[in-house]
Amino acid sequence: MGLSVVVLTYNEELHIERCITSLQSFASDVFIVDSFSTDKTKQIAEELGAKVYQNKWLNNHSIQFNWGLKNCPIKTEWVMRVDADEYVMPELAIEIKNTLDKISDDVSGIYIKRRVYFMGKWIKHGGCYPIELLRIWRHGKGFCEDRWMDEHIKIIRGRTVKLNYDFIDHNLKSLTTWIDKHNYYATREAAELLNTVYDFNMNNDIVPVFFGSQAQRKRWLKVKYSKLPLFIRPFLYFLYRYFIRLGILDGKQGLVWCFLQGFWYRFLVDAKIYEIYQKTGKDKGKILNLLRNEHEITF
Repeated sequence: MGLSVVVLTYNEELHIERCITSLQSFASDVFIVDSFSTDKTKQIAEELGAKVYQNKWLNNHSIQFNWGLKNCPIKTEWVMRVDADEYVMPELAIEIKNTLDKISDDVSGIYIKRRVYFMGKWIKHGGCYPIELLRIWRHGKGFCEDRWMDEHIKIIRGRTVKLNYDFIDHNLKSLTTWIDKHNYYATREAAELLNTVYDFNMNNDIVPVFFGSQAQRKRWLKVKYSKLPLFIRPFLYFLYRYFIRLGILDGKQGLVWCFLQGFWYRFLVDAKIYEIYQKTGKDKGKILNLLRNEHEITF
């Protein structure tokens, strides 16, 4: 049956060897969809036996990933999504290798737990672990939903199961790079929250259900979050993550993580939404035009 892995890259020479090496014991093929990196990403990947395909970046992860699904010569029964700064633990690699051939035919998707490391520390609290993500699915029975932020793999048909072991999300780049990246993400997150409020385009989305999968519950909570007042909700979210969900137990790294990811980032999103409202008067058509013309975001 076999499994192929698809990895999106752009200037990931710091991470790509660690990523590919963790996949080699169980993956039939590793496909790199590269956005014309200017560093040694392509060279390193090819030296490790990965198959590299390059495609121009169109400002959208889901478009790029779905391009990879359509254009990489995937011949295996199963496909797996892995980000370049992620890697698979040895225990998970063994579990995947021993599990796929035993899964019943009505199963189309597999959830895996993500373990986030930040500033060298495993962030165990604050709602960060375990995060269950659908990362393995039968080829042709799943796709990446069309969203500008927080996109998930959506199964067309069939049921899902869960594996026991984790994959690791551990970005080795500097905190400055993390902040720059999240400033970029904040614009996309602002667009997605505005999409939730104005219903620009909700096609192919994960259905928000509180008692559904973890992804459905997270999407339901985001809908509720979008209805809270600007600038108040980041404070509430930080208090929830740091105190109620015990992010305080992760030490200094947990404080930095919860403050930056749970407050600063969310506050920045609200500031960008407020700026958009100032320019458009909350008019739906004007908001769509602004997102398209100033940020190349379309719905």
